[in-house]
Formats: sequence, structure tokens, C-alpha cells
Amino acid sequence: MTSAETAAVPPLPSPVGDRRRWFALAIVMTAAFMDLVDVTIVNIAIPSIQRDAGASFSQIQWITAGYALAFAAGLITGGRLGDIHGRKRLFLIGIGGFTVASALCGFATNAEMLVAARILQGAMAALMVPQVLSIVHATFPAHERGKVFGLFGAVVGLGAVTGPLLGALLTEWNLFGLEWRPIFLINLPVGIAGLILGSRFITESKAPKALKLDLVGVALVTVGLLMLLYPLTRGRELGWPLWGHVSMAGALVVLAALVAYERRKTVRDGSPLIELSLFRVKSFAAGIAVQTVFGVALGIFFLVWTLYMQFGLGWSPLKAGLTGIPFSIAVSAAAGMSVQKLVPRFGRKVLQSGALVMAVGVLLYLWEAQRYGLTIAPWQMALPLVVMGVGMGLIVAPLTDAILSEVPREHAGSASGLISTVQQMGNALGLGLVSVVFFGVVDDRLPEGARGPAAGAAFVDGFQHALGWVAAVMGVIFLLMFALPARPAQHLEGAAEDTAPAPEKEPAVAP
Repeated sequence: MTSAETAAVPPLPSPVGDRRRWFALAIVMTAAFMDLVDVTIVNIAIPSIQRDAGASFSQIQWITAGYALAFAAGLITGGRLGDIHGRKRLFLIGIGGFTVASALCGFATNAEMLVAARILQGAMAALMVPQVLSIVHATFPAHERGKVFGLFGAVVGLGAVTGPLLGALLTEWNLFGLEWRPIFLINLPVGIAGLILGSRFITESKAPKALKLDLVGVALVTVGLLMLLYPLTRGRELGWPLWGHVSMAGALVVLAALVAYERRKTVRDGSPLIELSLFRVKSFAAGIAVQTVFGVALGIFFLVWTLYMQFGLGWSPLKAGLTGIPFSIAVSAAAGMSVQKLVPRFGRKVLQSGALVMAVGVLLYLWEAQRYGLTIAPWQMALPLVVMGVGMGLIVAPLTDAILSEVPREHAGSASGLISTVQQMGNALGLGLVSVVFFGVVDDRLPEGARGPAAGAAFVDGFQHALGWVAAVMGVIFLLMFALPARPAQHLEGAAEDTAPAPEKEPAVAP
């Protein structure tokens, strides 16, 4: 590398000081927080949307699953575009588009327009979210990432508590007679602020060698995911037609073709959409498997939980939102503690303990739902929710850290896109499975035209059945975690990585 080229590459920021990178961290974390809130805030407002917009249960499912579908289908592409054209540029485009899509959601005139705007919102989030982890990975040295991902886990917990509570308050207040619409419009000031501050404090970074966008790979991954997820989401509504089963089977063929094509693409020009060499990194491959299955569990639980409280038990959005506070506080507290204190000492056992603890919380919740039925009170849910929250917190922050710990910086965007993609793919699979594990039970046990206690009992039965599935999935996650490295690699490699010559590293936020 020539001296001119060396001078053009910004050095890694100093481990001490450098306020710019911490401002940049705050900005990208705010964007991640906005995305998390937007998912949970919609769940709590579902009854208001159904009543005001005349949405059917199928459309309600699409308001949540449409976002997840677009998000999952576009994340790998979004991560790679950040590597090619610059993470700051794609982040700003994503947050700007997300803000516009939020406005379209807020001003939707019917359920169909809302579904379309949510799909656009998911597509814009797919450009924005991969850059968050990429910017963090390229900006902070290895020995500091544990602290940063601990903060990320706390943000996840804060988003989980803020979303339902904020959604409940905005819905209950019915500001200016807008019903549920403020849950989307509140993104506007946050998005505009993120756009302005991000353009000032985030310094551009991209892959050190020139890459090209793999358009064939983009087409194959998008078609493959949609062929798998679309029939799952609409299957119940359409009576599980034959074409749906054919589509899901065909998706596996398309995804296999994607892998074969990406291998040839790597040999030909070294610029694939999916960097398959990442899967030779054991921590990455194992973590991706865990992340996918974990997404399934979360996709099932959160939607079913909302429907159970508001349609089954007949609770108001505010009551339902307040009920979730113990869960969210527990997630936030456990996430921060797991990365900072527990994982450096106990390694993989912390994540496995989290899976078991969360499974215990789910089973405790199942027992209480069976015992108390329609008379269950929020305070009776507090214990299982705290146990579940602690378990989730022990998983969510260390898992991201473990997956990225051995990933080369030049593949940060591709890796981050894959992490978010499989999480959202798992989430979308979980949302699709809601048709099977929840609505299937509700339909069987709900007399035609039934209302009141009879309808509530059907929703309670569906909730209990879904919880059994979630507990089983957590058991699978526990077993998959045996493939994770016993100790976090970044704590061992941090010093060596941080002293590497700057020109061989990824450009990051300049001091």
C-alpha cells in the first residue's frame, strides 16, 4: 500500500477518549431502539387498529409479518450495500426511508395501505439495521465490544419495555382523535434527529477492497425467503392450498441454488452477496443457528401474548402494556450483567443457563394460565415474566457478541446482515407458525359467532398451546448452544487485534 493510500485510510479510534465514536454509537443505538419499539408498539395497538381500520385477523397478521418479511428479505442485501457504498450512507438512507414509511403508516386510510406501508417500513429497516452492528464492529476494538454489546442488550430491554407502554399510552390517550396512528407518527421527530446527527457524527466506512453488488444473489435470496414465508403466513387464511406446500418445498431448492451460485461467485470475482467463508468460523455458524431458532420462539410468543391479553382476557392496551414492564426490566438488567460480569467468567454456560431459565419461565406461565384461566391478574404474571426476562437477557446480548467475535472486519457488513436476516427470518417463521400453534386451536374451540367468556376461553387455550411450543423451542436452543465456543474469543484476541497496523483494518470512525 502506498503512503498516499495509507493516509487515505482513517486509523482506528483510540481506545481512550474519542467522543465522536460514542456519539456515533448513541445515534445508531437510537435507530436500533426505534426499530425495536416499532415492532412491540404495533403489537399492543392491534385491537385499536382492527377496530378503527376494519382490519381482519389475517390483515393484522400481515401488519406484523409483512414488516418481518420485507426486513428478512432485504437484510443481507442491506449489509452488503453498506460494505460497498459506505455504512454511513446506507444508514442515513435507511433511517430517512424508515421515517417516510412511518409517516405513510400513520396516515394510512385503510388496512391495505397500512400493510403496504409496513412492508416499505421493513424494507427501509433492512437498509438501516445492518449498518448498526457493522458500524459498531468497525469502530470499536475487540476488547471494548463486550461493553458495547452489553449496552446493546440494555437497549433491547429498554425497547421491549418502552414499546408496549408507549403504544398503550398513545392508544389510550387517542391524541387528536387519531386512535392508533401516533404509534407510527412518533417516529418522525426521532428519525429526523437521527438523520441530522448521523450525518454529522458518523464517519464513513466501507470494505477495504472494491466489491460489486451480486444481483443474482439478491434475487435468489429474496425469492427463496418469500417462497418459504409467504405460504406460512397466508396458509391458514387460504385453507393450506397445495401451491403453498409446493412453494415451501421449492424454497429449499432455490436456497440450495443460492449456495451453489455464491460458491462460484466467490471463486470468479470474490464479491458474493453472502460470504460463505463466514460459516467456516465455528462461533458464527453455531450462533446463526441459535439466532434463527430463537427468532422463531420470540415470533410466536410476542404476538400470541398480545392477543391473549387483549382479546382473550379483554384487557385494555394500557393494562396489557403495564403488565409487560417486569419482563422488560428483567431483560435489560440481565443483558447488561451477562456480558460485563458473567460471560467473561463462565462463557457458554451463561447462554445455556439463559435458555433453561427462559424455558422454566414459559412453563411457569403455562401453569398459571391453566390454573387461573380468565381470572388471572397482572401481578400473578409477574413472576413467570421476570424469570423469562432474565433468561432472555442472558441470551440476547452475549449471543450477538459471540457470533461476531471472530468475524474479520472486512466482512462486518455481510455478517451483520446475516445475523439480522436469520433473526428476522426466524421471527417471520414464528409469526407464520402462529397460524398453526395459536389460531388453529382458537378456530377449533371457538363456536361460530361466539363472544364474551366463550371467545376468551378459546384464546386462553390457544395461548397455552403456543406456550408449550415456545418451551420446546427453548429446549432445542439449549442443545444447539453446545456448538458455541466455550469461551468468548474476543477477550483473548483483543490485544493482538488492536495493535494490528491500521492500513490492514477496516476504516472506522475517525478520531
